[in-house]
Amino acid sequence: MHSAISMNKTEILDAVLNDFSEGYSSLTQENRRRLFLILSRDYDLNRTQVRELMKQFLGLELPTGDKVQDAVAGHEEEGYLSTFYRIERNLRHALKPNYELLFERLNKYPGGLKFLSIMRADILTVLAEDNIASLRALDSYLKEKLITWLSPANLELHQITWDDPASLLEKIVAYEAVHPISNLIDLKRRLGVGRRCFGYLHPAIPGEPLIFIEVALMKNVAQTIQEVLWDDPPTPEREATSALFYSISSTQPGLSGINLGKFLIKRVIDLVKKDMPHISYCQTFATLSPIPGYVQWLLSKLASAERSGSTFQENMLEPEEERALMDAS
Repeated sequence: MHSAISMNKTEILDAVLNDFSEGYSSLTQENRRRLFLILSRDYDLNRTQVRELMKQFLGLELPTGDKVQDAVAGHEEEGYLSTFYRIERNLRHALKPNYELLFERLNKYPGGLKFLSIMRADILTVLAEDNIASLRALDSYLKEKLITWLSPANLELHQITWDDPASLLEKIVAYEAVHPISNLIDLKRRLGVGRRCFGYLHPAIPGEPLIFIEVALMKNVAQTIQEVLWDDPPTPEREATSALFYSISSTQPGLSGINLGKFLIKRVIDLVKKDMPHISYCQTFATLSPIPGYVQWLLSKLASAERSGSTFQENMLEPEEERALMDAS
């Protein structure tokens, strides 16, 4: 790891980064935790240097408007203005932790962006068990770098179809997190008539969407997901007046907290409006989103009410719906 940060010889840097990534892959979770602690503490910023630069900065006399004008008019390149600029530049540099160089180098290395995503997923796992301040700072810094590298301008919006490579379609099946895809027939249906699937891809992670969204084109906004998944036959696209976003899935745990979904939805809405003007005219776009953990919460409430003999203040369910849920628990 030290060589990956301190090495300056370009011709052997790739080999060092390759050794680092391969070595990382062979580490146990506990050894990865130790590596993160070393990285976050031993390769953090130099606070002694930062304090000294802050003292220098605070010791300078703040230039007034007249002094600034006189300095500009006299073309003074030396003096208190240049001192301000120099210390500010040095302070900005000193506030960057040393591990930034590792992140920057890995991002430029083939496969490095995917590797950084894996690293951050492991950091988040460690933080979930032990909330360590230095690791929080490491995670926050890496997250900010990933946000920059994964800006929408760097991403390709790709419509995923049945004609895409099997390797890409396999990832859609594997990563679908909202409504699991049961078989190839189900997958083909979701990519067929009256359906759309779009994903964000990055050139550094080819053939693997970072996030994807599934869209149903329908006559009316569906009330249940069953209408979306099992309507037979699907609505002819020329008759569709609504676009329903019914599933969005992120494929990279290491990108948690990086809001690519918001940008993806906006781009897809623009694309659907362009391709299907009759939907654009009606302006009917909606989401059908599950509430994570709702069923478990509701079942626990129903079970508690049944044991105590009490009833809800409001009847949230019809009697047959309540019985069906209780029977399924």
